[in-house]
Amino acid sequence: MDSSEAVYQGLKSAGINFIVSVPCVNLGKILEIIDEDEDIIHVPVTREEEGLGVCAGAYFGGRKTAILMQNSGLGNCVNALGSLYQLYSLPIVMIMSHRGTEGEPIVGQVPMGKATPKVLNAMELEYFNPKNPIDAKDIISKSWELSVDKGSPISILLDISYW
Repeated sequence: MDSSEAVYQGLKSAGINFIVSVPCVNLGKILEIIDEDEDIIHVPVTREEEGLGVCAGAYFGGRKTAILMQNSGLGNCVNALGSLYQLYSLPIVMIMSHRGTEGEPIVGQVPMGKATPKVLNAMELEYFNPKNPIDAKDIISKSWELSVDKGSPISILLDISYW
């Protein structure tokens, strides 16, 4: 199983049926697979905080939600995470292509790459960093229920080495 298929299988196993996404080259194959799945509603958005709002509405409409995004967008959605998701104890699975980690060819990605875990820790948001497809599938499979149990977003950071 390749890295993209593992993420997809984890989302399916978790029962995720509503996904928003912000474009990222690392997530491209996953998004193609999701688009072919008639059981998942996929809504591309232009900004991460927009995606969080759309997912909140979908959750209130009975959907199990996830956002697929690049970690550079985490800074864009800190307020929505705090004033919407944490305030109202909403679940969501956040799959992030964690750019700026070891091996990153674009130097501009490195500062946010280093800051991402610190931002999540500062917000007291739990995250996981699977290193291979088997672990990713297992963690993602459990992520929705964990998010519901905690009443809080759960993030999955997928480093460059994962892809």
